Amino acid sequence: MNDLRPEAAPPRVFDRQAARTPVSRLGVAVVHDLVTAIITEEIPEGTMLPIETELSAHFGVSRTVVRESIKRIEEKGLVAVVQGSGTTVRTRESWNVLDPVVLQVMLENDASLGVLDDLAVVRGALEGAMAAATAGRRSDAELDALRAAYERMEHTIDHEDEYNDADMLFHLEVMRQSQIPLAESITRTLYSRARESARFTTNPSKDVFHLTLEEHRRVLEAIEAGDAAAAERAMRAHILDAWQRRRQPTARKP
Repeated sequence: MNDLRPEAAPPRVFDRQAARTPVSRLGVAVVHDLVTAIITEEIPEGTMLPIETELSAHFGVSRTVVRESIKRIEEKGLVAVVQGSGTTVRTRESWNVLDPVVLQVMLENDASLGVLDDLAVVRGALEGAMAAATAGRRSDAELDALRAAYERMEHTIDHEDEYNDADMLFHLEVMRQSQIPLAESITRTLYSRARESARFTTNPSKDVFHLTLEEHRRVLEAIEAGDAAAAERAMRAHILDAWQRRRQPTARKP
């Protein structure tokens, strides 16, 4: 299916404000601003980006920087560049939402928490599958490593930062032992970007720490027992429940 609408005229999105004072801008900042304009629909799907000279004046950078920035966002699947016709914004289905910049911008503009809701569902599915795989192939050495990670959580429960680090270590150990590198890579990307979002991070009470510790204990016991189905259920439930405890009320729920 053709997701482009080349007949659409370039939007005049930058006319609403004066061009910024020309300064030396890093290409990464230009990429971020263009990705933001696309994701927030300031530049809607199917429309064309302003021409290079307009973008150059707006951002206060050279046309070379603009050209390289457009190349970067094309690689992320957000635009299609047609020589002689201009640059058109592609439909959302074409975007690489796992690209770190795209995901970061989506989270920055996630007022409804819908992206974080989706992220929790995907994490639950992937980490659940990895916990099941770990339960099916665990060795004595690997079980010792998981137990050590869990014990570290127990010992740091009164120290928030250390406890959060121990929590993450437990998850990373389950992922590593699963030997499913694609799922591990995707989950690491999702989790690292989510942790950068202020909406994902809260100040939990000690009762919450005890709840999460109990949830990790269920995961550990299922893996120790070699019960793949129980390990999958325990990990998935933990991730979804942990997100609901963090989540601030909005209209949408997962």
